[in-house]
Amino acid sequence: MSHQHHDLSEGRWNTLTLVEQLGNIGSEVERVLRWQEKGNHAYAMRAMDRALELFELTLDCPGNKGRLREVARAKEVLLDFIVGQNEYGSTRESLQRYYLPFAVAARRTRDRENQSGTA
Repeated sequence: MSHQHHDLSEGRWNTLTLVEQLGNIGSEVERVLRWQEKGNHAYAMRAMDRALELFELTLDCPGNKGRLREVARAKEVLLDFIVGQNEYGSTRESLQRYYLPFAVAARRTRDRENQSGTA
């Protein structure tokens, strides 16, 4: 598999917390939704490919063994909404509500680390 996130696929992803990983996935999901809204299917699918790559890195991360079901379900729900029949009844807003807290928490952690000089 050719990785679009080269530095992450070479091990850096495994140094991130699950919250940071899901926050990053959420950024790609937001890009998917924005490009979809603008009617640019090609860019939306590129962002979707990047999100799926991050999902796979998260599922392969040794530190996430206890959370694999949640991560796999989040991937399934996203795929169902974007390319499936939306059997789960997801909405753009419900996806944003799921991912936003991860992005906010990851940002707060990063800001704290930068303030304390541990980054």
